[in-house]
Amino acid sequence: MISIAIDGPSGAGKSSISKSVADKLGFIHVDTGALYRSLAYIVLKKGISADDEISLKNLLKTTKVTIEYVDGVQKVFVNAEDVSDKIRSEEVSMMSSNISKKPIIREFLLDLQRQLAQENNVIMDGRDIGTVVLPNADVKIFLTASPEKRAERRFKQILEKGEKKEYNSILKDIIQRDYQDSHREIAPLKPAEDSVFVDTSDLTFEESVLKITEVIGAKI
Repeated sequence: MISIAIDGPSGAGKSSISKSVADKLGFIHVDTGALYRSLAYIVLKKGISADDEISLKNLLKTTKVTIEYVDGVQKVFVNAEDVSDKIRSEEVSMMSSNISKKPIIREFLLDLQRQLAQENNVIMDGRDIGTVVLPNADVKIFLTASPEKRAERRFKQILEKGEKKEYNSILKDIIQRDYQDSHREIAPLKPAEDSVFVDTSDLTFEESVLKITEVIGAKI
């Protein structure tokens, strides 16, 4: 099986770009961020603090996260509940960042992620795929964009949904998330030594997909 690891900060477009590239190559796209968000969603739903490790441990004992693919689209289920459309809020995003620092959370999801790569040709995106989850991936890419560009894209997405949030607030959240992800003790966000660095700040979505496809094509 061929495995492609795509890492990068929040809002860099990893999931949408990775999915489009996976569709072109006929690979399965694994959005690992959605897995962490699914746990963040249930933690919020249960009213558990990210720092309450005893409650988190007990929660994981009764929690089952599964992935299904419907017409090539990844669906995430927590205890048989489809949470795919419920995990994209800023609140869930911040909780995801908070709980992803916990070793018990990362260990809980690690086997699932590796099993998917063992059984399928995958493009897996996240923040520690090339460094921790799939250190022997055939291709490793670090996908990023400036905080300002990422905030601009997120601001546009929010407006298109008919929601409201200040651009400066979004930028502040992204900078905070970057700091948390890159400074956590467990599996911090950083490029793998053998990864290809791709900055999409000045690229359109289509140009970004083409660039990533070219990088992969040159490696496999």
